[in-house]
Amino acid sequence: MSVPLRRIFLASLLRRRLASALSLLAIALGVALGLAVHLIHGAALDEFGRGMRAVAGKADLQVVGPRDGFDEALFATLARRPEVAAASPVLEIEARLPGREESLRILGVDLFRVLRVQPGLMPLAEGGGDLRFAALRPGVVFLSDDARQRLSAPGRSMEGEVLPPALVDARIAVQSGVRSLVLEAGGRVPGAGGVLGVMDLGAAQQAFARIGVLSRIDLRLAEGVSPAAAQAALSALLPPGIALRTPEAAAGELGSLSRAYRVNLTMLAAIALLTGGFLVFSTQLLSVARRRREFALLRALGLVRAELMRGLLAEGATVGVVGGLLGVVLGHALAAGAFRLVGGDLGAGFFRGVAPQLAFDPAAGLAYLLLGVAAGVAGTWLPARAAAAVAPARALRAGEGERAGLPRGDGRGRLGAAMLVLAALACLLPPFGGIPLGGYAAVVFVLAAAILALPVLARLVLPLLARGRSAIWRLAHARLAAAPGQAVVAGAGVIASVALAVSMAIMVNSFRVSVDEWLAQVLPADLYVRASAASGSGYLDPPALVAIAATPGVARVETTRLVNLRVSDTEPLFSVLARATQGNRGLPLVSGSMEPVAGDAEGLPPAWVSEAAADRHDLARGSRFELPLGGRMQAFRVAGVWRDYARQHGAALIERRDYVALTGDDRVTDAALLLEPGATPSAVAQALRERFGAEHITIALPGEIRALSLQIFDRTFLITYLMEAVAVVIGLFGIATTFAALAATRQGEFGMLRHLGFTRAEIGRLIATEGALTAGLGVIAGLAGGAAIAWVLIEIINRQSFHWSMELAVPWSGLAIFAVCLVLLAALVARLAGRHAMRRSAVLAVKADW
Repeated sequence: MSVPLRRIFLASLLRRRLASALSLLAIALGVALGLAVHLIHGAALDEFGRGMRAVAGKADLQVVGPRDGFDEALFATLARRPEVAAASPVLEIEARLPGREESLRILGVDLFRVLRVQPGLMPLAEGGGDLRFAALRPGVVFLSDDARQRLSAPGRSMEGEVLPPALVDARIAVQSGVRSLVLEAGGRVPGAGGVLGVMDLGAAQQAFARIGVLSRIDLRLAEGVSPAAAQAALSALLPPGIALRTPEAAAGELGSLSRAYRVNLTMLAAIALLTGGFLVFSTQLLSVARRRREFALLRALGLVRAELMRGLLAEGATVGVVGGLLGVVLGHALAAGAFRLVGGDLGAGFFRGVAPQLAFDPAAGLAYLLLGVAAGVAGTWLPARAAAAVAPARALRAGEGERAGLPRGDGRGRLGAAMLVLAALACLLPPFGGIPLGGYAAVVFVLAAAILALPVLARLVLPLLARGRSAIWRLAHARLAAAPGQAVVAGAGVIASVALAVSMAIMVNSFRVSVDEWLAQVLPADLYVRASAASGSGYLDPPALVAIAATPGVARVETTRLVNLRVSDTEPLFSVLARATQGNRGLPLVSGSMEPVAGDAEGLPPAWVSEAAADRHDLARGSRFELPLGGRMQAFRVAGVWRDYARQHGAALIERRDYVALTGDDRVTDAALLLEPGATPSAVAQALRERFGAEHITIALPGEIRALSLQIFDRTFLITYLMEAVAVVIGLFGIATTFAALAATRQGEFGMLRHLGFTRAEIGRLIATEGALTAGLGVIAGLAGGAAIAWVLIEIINRQSFHWSMELAVPWSGLAIFAVCLVLLAALVARLAGRHAMRRSAVLAVKADW
C-alpha cells in the first residue's frame, strides 16, 4: 500500500477519536486480564519450583509419599542400591507457631549426608562454631535468612492482632501436639531461600513425635545411571502409596492443581477480548457505512478492491496493536497489584505462602499482543469485505451513506439455530487433558446464536411497543423497526457482555448457595476444635481427647482424622477422612446410603467417595476401590457418593476404627463437640482454652466457619467479578461508539426535526430512547444467552474442571436490577454520544443533505 493511501486510512482513526479510543481500550482490557492471569500463575509457579529445586539440591530423583510421611526403613533399602550414589532422608514439618497465623517449615535432615545431595541445606553454626556440637544439642534449629527476617518482625494472631516477633533472643516457640516446644536458633542456612528451618533428623523426629517417619528421600544417582533407568529399577521396591519422581515434578503437580482455575480465568479473559472484538466490529462497520461515498470515489480514481480491503484491515490491525501494547503494560500493572493485594495464589490459595517476583515475559507479552491484533483484524474483516464488494456507481448516489452497509437483520434465524445445535453437540464432548474444550466451544456457539437471534427478537418485540406512546417513542421505534441492522450493530457488544455477566452471576450465585447449604450439612456440631491445619505439627492425641470429653458441658466428641495419600504416581494427593459414620451426620450424600453394600461377598469395609473421586476413578455404589494405607493396598466397597467442595482432586470417608486398625495412627485432626442441654458454646470454649492454652487450639462455631468459608469464596471469585465488570463496560462502550457514529450520519435528519419544531433536548431524548430500546433488546437476548451459558458452566465446564455438582440458584432480583440499570446507562451513554451531532446549526445540517 502506498504512503498516501496509508495516511488516508489511518487518518480515519484520528477523525473517530472516541470510537478508536474505546475500541483499543476494550482490546487492552481483554489483553491485560489474560496476561495478568498468565503472569501471576507463571511467577508463582516459577517461585515455587525455584524453592523446590533449591531444597532438592543435586538430587536426581525424590521418593515421596503421603503428606504425613512413610516408614524410614525404605531409606536403608534404597541407599544400598547400586543405582544410588547418595541418599538423603528428609522429614518435613509444617510447624505451627502457637497463637499465630504464621507457620515455619522445618526440614529434618541427616547432617552427615545432606552435603552430598542438598548442599543448600547445609547449616552454618552461629559464630562459626563446630557444627557437629551445635547440631547435637537438643532443640536446635538453623534458620534461613528469609525465616530469620520474617520471624524477627512483628506477627499477627489468628484473630488479626499484632503480636511481638516470634524470634526473641535466638529462641522460637513451635507447637507439637497441644503443647509448645521452644527451639534455639543455633545458626543460619545461607544456601536456602524461603521461610524454613533445618534440624537434625533425629531431633526433629523426637521433637514432633514422628519417630521412624520420613517425608521424602532425595537420591543422587550413580555415574551413568539415567533417571528413567533408575525409576524402572527402583519403583518395584516401593510400597503402595510411594512415588519416585524428579524434583521438578512437584511444581508440575501444583500446576495441575491450579490448572482448571487458571484456565477458567483465562477463558473469561478471552471472552472479554472477544467482546472487544465485537466492539471493533461495530465501530468499523458503522465507519465503513459512513465512508461508502469516500471509498466509491477512491475506487473510481483507480483503487482496486484488494487495496481497499488491505487499508481497512490495516485500520483494525492498528487498533489491535495499540490496544495490545496498552494491554501488555496494563497486564503487568495488574499482576503487580495482585501480588501486593492477594499474593501469588490467584485468590484461591493454590500458592499460599509463596512470594513471587514479577518479571517481564517477552514471549507471553508478544503472544497476547498478537491476540489483540487478531481481535482488531477479525473485527474489521467482515466490514472490509462488505465495503470492497460495493459497486462505486451505487455508493456515489446521495443518501447512501446513512444506512447502507448495515446488516439487514433478516435471514439469520436458521444460522442461529445451527449454532445452538453445535453448542449442544459440543456439550457432549469429553474433556481434553482435563480441560473442558467442548464446554468452552459451546459458550462461543451460544454467544453467536444470541447475536444472530437479535434481528428475530427485534421483529417479535418491536411491534408490541408501537402503540400508546409519545411522538419521541414512536420515532425511536420507527427508526429501529426500519433499520434493524442498527440494533444488530449496537447490540452485539451488549449481548456478549450481558451474557457473560449474567452467566457468571448465575453460576457464582448457584455455587455460593450450594456451598452455604453444604457447609450447613457438614457442620452439624455445636463447637469445633483443632490444634492446627491438616498435616501441621499440631494434633489431638488420645489424652487430649479424654480431656476434651471430660470438659463440663460436653455431651459427645466426634473426631475426624484427615490424611493425604498418593493413590497413583501421576495424580495429586488424595484425601482420606477417618471418622465414625453412624447416623449420616455431616455427610451430604448425592447417591447411595450410609449402610454398607448388602451381600458383599468379600466382606470389604465400606467407603464413601466424593464426586471428584467418583468421576476420576469411575466409581459408583458397589464399586471396589483400593487405597494405600499402612504400607499396603487396602480394598473398600463404595457405599455412596457425597458432595465435597473442599477437595478438588477427590476424597474418601472411611470408618475411624478401620483406619486405626490398618495404620495404627490414633491422632485426630478435628474434634466436633455436641454440647449438653443448657451448656453454652462460649463457656465450653473458655474452659478448653484454660485447659490447653488459647494459643494451642483453635475453637470455632459453625457460623464462624461458614462466614470465613464464604469470605474465602468471595475472595476466590474476586477476579471473576472484575472480569464481569470489564465485560459490562465494554458493552457500554459499544453503545457509545455506535450512537456516536450514527448521530454523525444523521445530522440531516436531526436538522429536519429541528425545522419541524423539535428542540435539542427532545432530539437528545430521542437518541436516549433509541439507546434504551437497543440496549433493551440486547439485554433480553443477553439474558437468554447468559442463562444458556450458565447451564453450560454449571453442568459441563464446572463438572469437567472441578468435578463438583451444584443446585441452580438464579439471583432474580439482582439480574432485574442489573438489566434496568444497564438500559438506563445505555440511554445516558447514547445521549452523551449524540450531543456533538446536535450542536450543528439546523440550517447547515439540512443544507448538507441537498
